[in-house]
This record gives sequence, C-alpha cells and structure tokens, in this order.
Amino acid sequence: MTPPSAPTLRDGVARFLADDPGRLLIGGSWQAAASGETFDTFDPATGQALASVARGDAADVAQAVAAAREALHRPDWRGMSPADRGALLWRIADLMQEHLDDLAELETLDQGKNLRTSRFGEVPAAINQFRYYAGWPTKIFGQTIPTSISRTPVGKELFAYTRREPVGVVAAIVPWNSPLIMTAMKLAPALAAGCTIVLKPAENTPLTAAFLGRLLQRAGVPDGVVNIISGYGAEAGQALVEHPDVAKVAFTGSTAVGKRLVQTASTDLTRLTLELGGKSPSLILPDADIDAAIEGVSRGIFDNGGQVCVASARVYAHRDVYDRVVEGMAATGEKLRLGHGLDPNADLGPLVSTPQAERVASLVDAGAADGARVVTGGTREGTFYTPTVLTDVRADMPLMREEIFGPVAVVTPFDEIDEVVAWANDSRYGLAASVWTEGLSNGHRIAAQLEAGTVWVNCHSFLGPELPKGGHKESGWGTENGPQGLENYLETKTVAMVI
Repeated sequence: MTPPSAPTLRDGVARFLADDPGRLLIGGSWQAAASGETFDTFDPATGQALASVARGDAADVAQAVAAAREALHRPDWRGMSPADRGALLWRIADLMQEHLDDLAELETLDQGKNLRTSRFGEVPAAINQFRYYAGWPTKIFGQTIPTSISRTPVGKELFAYTRREPVGVVAAIVPWNSPLIMTAMKLAPALAAGCTIVLKPAENTPLTAAFLGRLLQRAGVPDGVVNIISGYGAEAGQALVEHPDVAKVAFTGSTAVGKRLVQTASTDLTRLTLELGGKSPSLILPDADIDAAIEGVSRGIFDNGGQVCVASARVYAHRDVYDRVVEGMAATGEKLRLGHGLDPNADLGPLVSTPQAERVASLVDAGAADGARVVTGGTREGTFYTPTVLTDVRADMPLMREEIFGPVAVVTPFDEIDEVVAWANDSRYGLAASVWTEGLSNGHRIAAQLEAGTVWVNCHSFLGPELPKGGHKESGWGTENGPQGLENYLETKTVAMVI
C-alpha cells in the first residue's frame, strides 16, 4: 500500500493541537508536569507527532488526588442538588454533541481507527453514557428499615434507614483502543454518584481526554471534581493506584496489568472494578442466517483492526456451513481497504503503534509455522495489518488461547452443540460471546451455558449504557453500565436512631 500522507484537519482540531493540548488538569488549572518532562503522542498511520504531552508522575498524582479530595467535600459539589447534577451531565453531553466532529477526528487521528467508527459509533456512544447517567442522580435513594430490636427504651422506637453516598475519590484508568467511550463509561456514573475523579488516559491516546476536559469546564464541572493526568502506567498509573486517598479504581486494560493492580490495591483495600482481556467465541449453528452471521462476526473481528476487547476472535462454525463461513469471512476481509483513518476511501486504519503491529504479526507468523493455515491476510506494513482468517488452529496454540488484539480470526468446525460449548468455555477469559441460530431454544440454552459476561444472539458487539457489561473468569471484576455501573461508585450507610 502507498504510505498515507498527513491529512487536512478540521479547524477545531487544528486549533486544539496548536494550543498546547498536552497539559495536566489539576484543580481546575491546566499546567505542566511538576518534573517539566513531556512525551509525544503520534498519528499511528503516518508516524507524525501530534502534540507534546505532559509526563505526569507521583508528584502530579498527589496534587491531583488532593484537589479531588478537597472538591469532594466542597459545597459547590457535595451540596449540588441531584437535579442539578443530572443537568450538569446533560450539558456535558450537549457540548460533546456540539463538538462531535472534532472529537471524532481527534480520536481517529490519535488512535488510528476509521473515522466512520469514531463519528457514527464511539463518540455518539460516549455522549449517550452521559445522557443515560444524567437521569440517575435523582433516583439514588436509601430505604427505611423495619426492625425487631428489643432493647429500645420504653416509650421510644427505633427508626432505621440507609443512605447512599459517593465512594470518594475515583482513579479512572482507560486504555488506548477506544479511549473516549471508555472514559465516558467511568466518568458519567462516577459524576452521577457524586464522586470526584482523577483520570489517567493511555499514553498512546491522551488527546480526546484533554479535549473533553475543556468541555467539562465549559459545562460547569466545579474545579477539582475531574482531574486529568497524562503519563505512563508505571509512573502516573502506579502512583494513582497506590495513593491512600484513592477510594476506588476503575480500570480497563489487560489481564496482566489487572492482576498487578489487585496486588497493589490490596495494601489499602482499595475497591476495584476491572474490565480485562477477552478471547470471545462466536458459535454459528447450521440453522443460522449464514450471510448475517458472516457479516456480524467479520465486523466483530475486523472493526477497529480487531483492537476491541469483545472482538469475535474465535469463530466456531458447524461443519455443514464451515466452508461457506471461511470463504465469506475471507472475502469480507479482502474487500476492506487499508489507509489513514481520516481517508474517506479507507475501511480500516492502522493499529495503534508499531509494537502492537509487530506483536500481532509475530503471533500469526508463529502460528503459521506451527501448522495453522492462513486463508487470507497475514501481512504487515508498518503499523498496518491486513484482515486475517486462519484455519487448522489447534486448541493449544497461542492463536487460540491469547488475546491478539488485531484483525485476526480463527475459524474452527464443530459437529455437536455440547462439543462446541465446551470448546467455547475452554478459555481463561469470559468477557463476551455470540451465538448465531434461528432456533429459539438453542439460543437461550447455549446463552445460559456460555461462561461470559455478555452473550449476543444473532448479533455481536451490541453495546449501550443501559446494558450491563462485565467479565467472568480472568476477564475482570465487577460490572459497568446500567444500574450496576452506578453501584460501583456508591457506599451504603446505615443510620439507626432512637426517637
């Protein structure tokens, strides 16, 4: 392919990039890192530096946590009425909608994904997170509790009730694959609950967080309620998790990092919500709408270059339709055009970085050397990797066991339902799965048997703020989205009083 050239940017994005966008937001002030250190963030398609970003470390984290802790108890935030807090979240959504095209272009520029994915998928989904949780502050309430305690003094009675209160300062740590929607999934419910936040975006993709921070200020979020610390995980991220005044960590990322966070957080019993890795299976039964299944699982693995936690990486097709599925997925992948994410003629952009592209290529090359058959794809050029379909992959190969995070699908035939359910569950991950069948009973029965936090039937990657999303096994702890997502950021206090 021809190396992509630097695109012409929207005026709003060009102005933002020219206006020193890489500063830290602490206590309402945009500032350099205490160390004065910076790092560059790059357009992965061209390798061109987009901006110099402050390299926050433990000193900046300490300042940000102190600002968040002070804001937690300040009257302009703690005393804000539930209705006003909901209205604030709605204003944030309105401002994001106003700047939707700028956010989409910036997300594509920094991460690499196709602009259509950003413009019509992920940025609207991030906006919907704030709109959904804008309705919740007025619906957070406790309960009165009838009691049978016999020690109440004569002539008195015991009145008992619960209060729901914000958990405190939240550390929100988000990944690079879908940074804006992952940020919104943490900020919206945390703000609805009345928490304050220190946000650490991934070092690969810090720019939409900085843009959003400016919108939060315009919306009227009080100083210190949301703080943004860019930097590296081993420096800023580790310091944030270790800080004793952080009450809650909400993390999305790899299982390996999640396990390290558990060890760190155990020192102070910091609460954790973890959305971790996945190796999602898709089961295609012989009675499925095969054309729809091919389209669905292909989109599920090729969209965003397969850099999706719920990507349909393991496809199991009944032997009666197996050849058709393999051919259909291969044909779909071969039609996709690679190019800069802002190129309107491109279907897929680059992977997020050269190391990520090298990792994907090494896993595919090792699998091919061990007997896997590359039906289509399997080639890398710089940060670009072609959509790839593999067959003849054994159950013990890393291609079948490890999260690749690239546009790489493994397709395997099966004969019996019980057999394929066992194969699907033979994974340390349990984030998501899909089942493709026109049989109502099979759909329900298999969905119940699959060990996954989300199961889609006749669709894949259908997500929304109202749909709880969590992982089983090593795919995480806790649930985001829906009422369950709000619970992550609330404590229950019991009050019992003699009256």
